[in-house]
Amino acid sequence: MICMICMHEFLATPSMPAEIPKMFTGLRRRQQDPDEWDRTIVAFQSPYQLKDLCLDQSQAQAEDTTRVSRQEFKVRIATTEDRRKSASLLIEKMYSWRGYEADAINRDPNRITLVAHQENKVAGTVTLGLDSPRGLVVDELYKPEIDALRARGRKIAELTKLAVDETSASKSVLAALFHIAFIYAFHIHKYTDFVIEVNPRHERFYKRMLGFECIGAERMCPRVGAPAVLLHLDLEYIDRKIAELGGVLPPPPGEKSLYPYGFSKQDELGIAHRLLGESLIGQA
Repeated sequence: MICMICMHEFLATPSMPAEIPKMFTGLRRRQQDPDEWDRTIVAFQSPYQLKDLCLDQSQAQAEDTTRVSRQEFKVRIATTEDRRKSASLLIEKMYSWRGYEADAINRDPNRITLVAHQENKVAGTVTLGLDSPRGLVVDELYKPEIDALRARGRKIAELTKLAVDETSASKSVLAALFHIAFIYAFHIHKYTDFVIEVNPRHERFYKRMLGFECIGAERMCPRVGAPAVLLHLDLEYIDRKIAELGGVLPPPPGEKSLYPYGFSKQDELGIAHRLLGESLIGQA
């Protein structure tokens, strides 16, 4: 069964096993094949635990016996046509499953497509769009609402083509993709706001799980042939929630959001520092 979040769909999955995350203690020089690793942003296990890129060699070897029962993922930038095609195929499968239309992912200097891999399989994808003179995809339906944010001096980033394969650890993959998109928008490019179009049926999910608020009324989206509402989220809110809950598993009693399944604040800052150091800014 496929779980589609993209712009219009999400099917919740069972809670992940409870486990306290391990903080990383250092970054080690990469010795792997450059084509595989130069665009790998982070490697992690489900339940949440950073590995390989954020653990030194001795720690990695010591933990080999615990990895057998865990699913391992890598989040990469879709810098090649093959990776963009793989992400597009996952999105196309989910759109067609729900009767929606889907465009292929194309190279765009103002878009960063992230892809989560489990071995050679695409487990999830999201595209981060950065506002520019060319505008955003959401301007097609919600330009007055986006212009109102721009008039306040806000820097707007949009999330589109967000999809996760439910056969993977979908909560962990979704949280990782969302968190890496946040790192690029907030830490790397200094943007202030997220917007996303979603199917009205799933508005409640985005509000409960991530803290989005609706700022655009329901309209028919011709790109996918389905209704949409426009949701908005201040990135400062995400920053506070990650500082409070990032990597805190099991979640505190009564906590229903997705933030505990993301990375800890310490890990987040380490990832952002490495991305800046490796000059991966703005590559899509």
